Amino acid sequence: MSTSLGRRCIVINDQNNKENPSIDDHPSNELFNEQFRPQIHFTPSKNWMNDPNGMVYVDGTYHLFFQYNPEANVWGNMSWGHATSTDLMHWTEHPVAITRDELGDVFSGSAVIDKYNTAGYGNDTMIAIYTSAGSAQQQSIAYSINNGLTFTRYENNPIIKNDNDLQRDPKVFWHEESKQWIMCLAQGWKMGIEIWGSSDLKNWNKLSEFKHDLPDRPKIQWECPDLISFEYNGKKKWVLLVSVNPGGYIIGSGAMYFIGDFDGKRFTTEERNYPLWIDYGMDNYAGVTWGNTGDRRVFLGWMNNWEYADKVPNSPWRSAMTLPRELSLKELNGELILCSPVVKEIEGIAKKWNKFESINDSKFRIINGKTDKAYQVQLNIELNKDSIITLSNSKDEKLIIEIDASNRKLTTHRDEKTGQSDFSDKYVIRSIDAPLNTESSTLKLDVYVDQSSVETLSDDGRMSMTNLVFPSSIYDSLSVSGAKYTVKVRPIKSIYV
Repeated sequence: MSTSLGRRCIVINDQNNKENPSIDDHPSNELFNEQFRPQIHFTPSKNWMNDPNGMVYVDGTYHLFFQYNPEANVWGNMSWGHATSTDLMHWTEHPVAITRDELGDVFSGSAVIDKYNTAGYGNDTMIAIYTSAGSAQQQSIAYSINNGLTFTRYENNPIIKNDNDLQRDPKVFWHEESKQWIMCLAQGWKMGIEIWGSSDLKNWNKLSEFKHDLPDRPKIQWECPDLISFEYNGKKKWVLLVSVNPGGYIIGSGAMYFIGDFDGKRFTTEERNYPLWIDYGMDNYAGVTWGNTGDRRVFLGWMNNWEYADKVPNSPWRSAMTLPRELSLKELNGELILCSPVVKEIEGIAKKWNKFESINDSKFRIINGKTDKAYQVQLNIELNKDSIITLSNSKDEKLIIEIDASNRKLTTHRDEKTGQSDFSDKYVIRSIDAPLNTESSTLKLDVYVDQSSVETLSDDGRMSMTNLVFPSSIYDSLSVSGAKYTVKVRPIKSIYV
């Protein structure tokens, strides 16, 4: 084993294993400093990445496995990459954890800590549950006795046999009330979720199916489910996360959710105008939560969209994860919504706030674009008239965000002016609309800007909009026109310093 330090990001590579390619062919002074390389988001050192997988917290460490191609910067040869963090910000990248076998590629799934040794591999063993994708999509397990660095497959895989490609992405958790493991499986183009139960992670019984008619989206693909519980006003509420592609909020990929109840067998929804959306932007897909985190529900999504994922101008890596979010339920106009503010751990890499005076139509240079690699803008803006917020750089590349006060709506314009856009004819979306999701007369807006992304959150995550952008240099100036406002900005330290 050899370890190379890419600034604060540690990359561990096995030089004798071609499954885990070396980064030595990429100059160390360039690694993690390439154009468009995110500075506060997780990316692999090189090659293709998509869905977050196997997210589990144990002994103070967050494990992030992810869909990964160890051989190229395009989708294929799907395996589980692996990274760990103690603070959700700085990540250590490890060798590939699980690679394809005779059952096929290793598609998305989850990991659990088997506290009670139900599977027979020992107390507190880490067990991965994933889709084996070959001639059919079937479910398999593997166990690790060294904190997820390597896995041994169960000799009688698959644990759930199947003869088609309409069953994938197992998300498993322990349901204390019924004393069993619960698995949610996506049905792809059948547009539903299967719920299974097991006492030992090896033998499974199908308990129920969940389907919900979405008239405006008659033919979409359901993927990456996650069934999670919240305590709200002394009662337990359940939320089912489902990613869809195509059929997202705008086009392509998106992530929706349902609110309801779970009795150990069936999930039933509250009557709502579904779908409800976790994120109203173009680039937050396949998101799920970490397991074994107690009462915390920490969410991470893949920051890309299948409409152009293989074409985004990233090299030698392709794709990043969103900033981690802490999910909670809040009330809006008498109904519950899922909120997703950035986790509190962001404070550990944030610098001091700088305040700017409220002057209409003035442009502020809010950061030093040469030394500040990412930042957060926090605006409090009155909703008695419309406003326009513009982020720009010295080449006049700009991202424009409009606030429609009377209709309580936010619109982001991602077009040719935002930066590089000609890599795909599906990338330009001239108007991305979202509800403000606030009842206040003043809107609190948090905007997290990195080298190739802008995450916009209203009222502590009541609305989230995540979008990729590719300016030639980071937006370093801000202008606001319209209503009265206050603004403050703080740089965020690169996780590689």
